[in-house]
Amino acid sequence: MSPPPNAHPTIAAFGVSAGCLEVGGMPLTRLAERVGETPFFAYDRRLIDARIGHLRQHLPKDVALHYAIKANPMPAVVQHLAHSVDGFDVASAREMQVALDTPMSADRIGFAGPGKSRGELAQAMAAGVTIEVESVGELRAIAQLAERSVMRPRVALRVNPDFEVKGSAMRMGGGPAQFGIDAEQVPDALREMGARGLDFLGFHIFAGAQNLRADLIQSLQERTIELAIALSRQAPAPVRHLNIGGGFGIPYFPKDLALDIRPIGESLARLIEKRVKPTLPQAQVIIELGRYIIGEAGIYVTRIIDRKQSRGQVFLVTDGGLHHQLAASGNFGQVIRRNYPVAIGNRMDESRTETVSVVGCLCTPLDLLADNVELPRAEVGDLVVVFQSGAYGLTASPINFLSHPVPPEVLV
Repeated sequence: MSPPPNAHPTIAAFGVSAGCLEVGGMPLTRLAERVGETPFFAYDRRLIDARIGHLRQHLPKDVALHYAIKANPMPAVVQHLAHSVDGFDVASAREMQVALDTPMSADRIGFAGPGKSRGELAQAMAAGVTIEVESVGELRAIAQLAERSVMRPRVALRVNPDFEVKGSAMRMGGGPAQFGIDAEQVPDALREMGARGLDFLGFHIFAGAQNLRADLIQSLQERTIELAIALSRQAPAPVRHLNIGGGFGIPYFPKDLALDIRPIGESLARLIEKRVKPTLPQAQVIIELGRYIIGEAGIYVTRIIDRKQSRGQVFLVTDGGLHHQLAASGNFGQVIRRNYPVAIGNRMDESRTETVSVVGCLCTPLDLLADNVELPRAEVGDLVVVFQSGAYGLTASPINFLSHPVPPEVLV
């Protein structure tokens, strides 16, 4: 049986059988019994593989596809992706260890992020991963560590671009930023990098995330590549590594339209052929994606433990909440709170609906998973599903708030 015709596209991707949402081909009620408790996160490997296939179909064949582990560092997910992506990008020593525990070669792992400790830098050097240098201070710390080591650090310079970033829900460059070295300061940094004998690989230029406009992403990629070409003229060695970021968004809210990556791939293919190959012939262009790969493949499942009315409003009280899925509560970057797509996972074929608010079990009015939404009439014991929960879910939430147990995660 298919989901209702007005269902969010992500719901349709999971499928429905006998009124029950399916995850990895398994009915949700059975999966909940298999997990043995609620709440929990579940990730559908079929949808992950389908998204990788979609990217491979539309991105240029000579572009390396990297997974940004910060989106979802669950070891089983990372192990699964190690066989289908070309590299990993990490943002901490713990993420780096998760990546190194997979079959992925260390030289295809990049370590980015501001504020790396000397211990983390030393670990990265010893592992042989590429360090994305975020500041002149970090550059000098790496050089000092290198003087006491037999290892020659593999480094790429992260650039804070000098152009405005448009269309991204989260900007990570283009103005004053903790990320990267300002483009106008890069020539001096490159000279210092060469003088200190570091193994310069290239550039990392990633300026914004969660963009749903193909035309804006195309423009951003064009300006990013032109900036890299200009800066390469003062580089101490040929550019072999060119991470142009990603920023591909997914639709969370009713008016969001899914990103069309076909024109992005076509435009990027032309850029590589006309600009990158003639000027940076040794450069491997890298697209770094996290949310776009895993976000729509994951759900958060929580059970209704109380149904109550307060002054005419129906509240479905669940055993989950913002301590597990902060973003869905609207407290992770939303200026105006909007609902993620939700469903009653074991009542997908019921047409009679009511207006309800879905809340968690925490002692705060912020613990709101869905506000005034139309859902099938639900009872105690039913399963609420929050979609778009594959990225920035559990690890981006205050899991110790009010000391509730940490929910399990499963890859199905």
